[in-house]
Amino acid sequence: MKNLEIDIPLLTVILKGDLVIPENAIGLVVFSHGSGSSRFSSRNKMVAELLQHNNIATFLFDLLSEKEDQVYENRFNIDLLTSRLIEATKRLMENKNAKELPVGFFGASTGAASALRAAAYFGKSVKAVVLRGGRPDMAITELPMVTAPTLLIVGGEDIPVIGMNKMAFNELQSVKEMKIISGATHLFEEPGKLLEVADLAIAWYKRYLTKKDD
Repeated sequence: MKNLEIDIPLLTVILKGDLVIPENAIGLVVFSHGSGSSRFSSRNKMVAELLQHNNIATFLFDLLSEKEDQVYENRFNIDLLTSRLIEATKRLMENKNAKELPVGFFGASTGAASALRAAAYFGKSVKAVVLRGGRPDMAITELPMVTAPTLLIVGGEDIPVIGMNKMAFNELQSVKEMKIISGATHLFEEPGKLLEVADLAIAWYKRYLTKKDD
């Protein structure tokens, strides 16, 4: 297992990230966290560790610098967050340790929108997308351009977000599924619910992340 701290140098900032590559990794999942979160998100770290145990590499990184994160509006600037995710993914595709691995995205909350927009940008270069309690409706115009198989996971008690995901689901033209986890709220804090998210994500990535281009 390789644990690497990666810097993503951009024009105005350097973003920090944690790249973990298990032996015999079948692919790499790049995480796009929700507003006000970071690469230290306990929920995303838990999902990432379970992915790693299933031979899936993970990259968790800060989409904003500490200074940028202090500006509340930046947390909901989907254009900015998408550009950061795209740049980070490009760097990983060139990284000597990761460039051979098929790439997927995992988007949580508002991070779902940037994950979908980035997936639309990369086209078939991104193999699979999983969204947890996401706001895919914030990427509504890009959804028809997403080619990656996409799994939407929503808590059964998260009523407004269920509606937003159903609307987005109808716009997606790729292979797609929507799973509603009974008894779970927006953050999946109830006992065992985040494990259900991870199990669904692992199965999705194992099914689609390893697929090569035609």
